[in-house]
Amino acid sequence: MAFRIASSGPRSGRTLLLTFSASVIFATALALAQTPPPAPAKADVPAPASTPAGAQQGRGGGGGRRSFLISRDVPDPAAVDRGQKLFVSNCGFCHGSNANGGGEGGPDLIRSALALDDEKGDKIGPVIHNGRGKMPPFPQMTQPQIEDIAAFLRARQQAAINRNAYTIQNVNTGDATRGRAYFEQHCASCHSPSGDLAGIAGKYTPEILLNRIVYPGGRGGRDRGNAAARVHPSVTVTANGRSVSGTLDYMDDFDVALRDASGEYFTFARGPGVTVKVNDPLAGHEKLIPRYTDKDLHDVLAYLETFK
Repeated sequence: MAFRIASSGPRSGRTLLLTFSASVIFATALALAQTPPPAPAKADVPAPASTPAGAQQGRGGGGGRRSFLISRDVPDPAAVDRGQKLFVSNCGFCHGSNANGGGEGGPDLIRSALALDDEKGDKIGPVIHNGRGKMPPFPQMTQPQIEDIAAFLRARQQAAINRNAYTIQNVNTGDATRGRAYFEQHCASCHSPSGDLAGIAGKYTPEILLNRIVYPGGRGGRDRGNAAARVHPSVTVTANGRSVSGTLDYMDDFDVALRDASGEYFTFARGPGVTVKVNDPLAGHEKLIPRYTDKDLHDVLAYLETFK
């Protein structure tokens, strides 16, 4: 097919050249459209050799960013052992024998951004050789020794990330007498040892019971992962002289919605003549969150543990 440029006179050489060029361009485009595109090249990204027991593989970010720490190779145990000995003798005085920070003000290297981004000493090596701030230099440290220290730090970092390796210690360490006083002052208006909490210590382990004190509605909101354990506020809406009560489903400055005991759904526009009364079972707990201390929690737990 040819494209012509209209002219009042006979065709010129320019017109013929444009006609031929347009034909070539169109034919080339048609051929390219019929040719399947080449398959995209696959990135040559090696999979990590291994991960700590119970850990999940992390996904690396784009733009050349490093993958998550837990997905990196587990250091060689022999290198970790050598690195630990070097670290304790040269660095433990300031950073602690486990690299968690020491009494002399050395930072916690388990959470250090520099140490977390290190690969075989490429970040910590210059600091070890040259020193930093109050840290003296260690110019005599060889590259293999630095890599062993890096392996030890990586092992400590991965152990801290691996929650499956955590061991729960005894949490029932409070004072039951103090816990009773706290309970009677802050909790007794809603809870009763002979009522809703009767025998609760026999239903839950101390660890779970402590978790229920801190998260009475469950983690992630109101126990979203366990429908049977969800705690929802109830609400009564009065409009045009009629009151409807049920479980609160939604409320903002303009609307309120609820579902009554029969399952019927109601929505009301908030405004003059409409009153809304909400009863939230967790309101008391939420008020205490910024006020109670760790000791308060453990004291209350010790008291609840007497409810056998």
